[in-house]
Amino acid sequence: MTDQKVLIIDDDRLMRNSLVDLIEAAGWTTKALARATDAERWIDQFQPDVILSDVRMPETSGLDLLKSLSAAPPVVLISAHGDIPTAVDAMNNGAYSFVEKPFDPKRLLLILSHAAENYQMQQSNLRLKERLRELSGVDRILLGQSPQMHRLRDMIAMVAGANSAVLVRGETGTGKDLVARMIHDLSSRCDGPYVAVNAAQITAANLPHIAHKASGGTVLLDEIGACPPDVQPVLLRMIDTGEVLPVDQGGPEQIDLRIIAATNEDTDAAVKAGTLRADLIYRLDGFSIDLPPLRERRDDIALLATRFRQEFATQYDCVPPPLEEDELSALMAHEWPGNVRELRNLMDRRVMMARHGMTVPQDTALDTKPGDTHKTGLRTAVAAFERQMIGKALHAHGGRMEDVAHELGIGRRTLNEKIVKLGLDKNALL
Repeated sequence: MTDQKVLIIDDDRLMRNSLVDLIEAAGWTTKALARATDAERWIDQFQPDVILSDVRMPETSGLDLLKSLSAAPPVVLISAHGDIPTAVDAMNNGAYSFVEKPFDPKRLLLILSHAAENYQMQQSNLRLKERLRELSGVDRILLGQSPQMHRLRDMIAMVAGANSAVLVRGETGTGKDLVARMIHDLSSRCDGPYVAVNAAQITAANLPHIAHKASGGTVLLDEIGACPPDVQPVLLRMIDTGEVLPVDQGGPEQIDLRIIAATNEDTDAAVKAGTLRADLIYRLDGFSIDLPPLRERRDDIALLATRFRQEFATQYDCVPPPLEEDELSALMAHEWPGNVRELRNLMDRRVMMARHGMTVPQDTALDTKPGDTHKTGLRTAVAAFERQMIGKALHAHGGRMEDVAHELGIGRRTLNEKIVKLGLDKNALL
């Protein structure tokens, strides 16, 4: 049996009754209408997963109905007068499918089933995305309008609806624990416990305790690459069988939990090095989520910095300090080895300094490259960033100063002054 619902619209009473009998015999719930003018009211009231409508009807045709509906379930049109132009018109106006009478009952049911399943999946994703937006703490790390962040939020919403294991990869500070928590909060296990443990601290003895503690919910195995070798086969067995073996307590016990693993390591390298079992990673990698480092989504830096300044200003009961142009340029030039966490901590210090009337020191240390031990001040970082931006623009526009100034959003005179100040050789860049 199915819980899918179809709204049937056909002015022919015999055909309408025949469709109701056929579709209800397949386990569907139906609502049948004799005219399309009543459709919108019943769509709101009946909440169908698919609409099956005749094309030629008095007052409002099936094609007219299709064109008038917005954000409605998929529409399957059926007609004894079907021809290629009508079918093309129907599909161009958003029909899910077009079926001619006489029709094959099995084919019609299959089309309706596929249409309803697609619609239900779309609705489920929309609900998950809405819950994702409402979750407290989402903005802390998942704030951003870059394509990478849109894909990440969509991936989280999709994965949350499944029950498979998830492997979250990302550098330090990208928000792996928050993503894992969001997957739990968006899932059907949201009312169950969420237990986060450091995989390096798991032993074969305490694994049953962890499993029981997380029963009905989700367990996050953070830094899975550090899981002790002797624990990995025990963990693998637990994933494969859904059972744990309590110490000195007889036979195996069933457990019900979802596992999310997180790591900032290269798991392939760990497998090759023999520190991580390949079969364990295969089991944990039901879904993979890769968190983008901040340096790969620089368009989000200003947005994140602004949000963090507002957050800490509220916390410290003060006015958010303005983000000066030199500061923003330095932030944009920085490589962010600590990712969003590093930016958030920096904005914390920035607001605290402003609250106490302190200005940003010119020797504020920001690495220009990951692992570079040479520290540069804000002015040096700004100069490096401006030199890079102006150089690229000069090269891209063949030295045409008006075009370069327009791209950079500055005046021609300002551009000339910056070229001189930065010691740029215009000819060498072309």
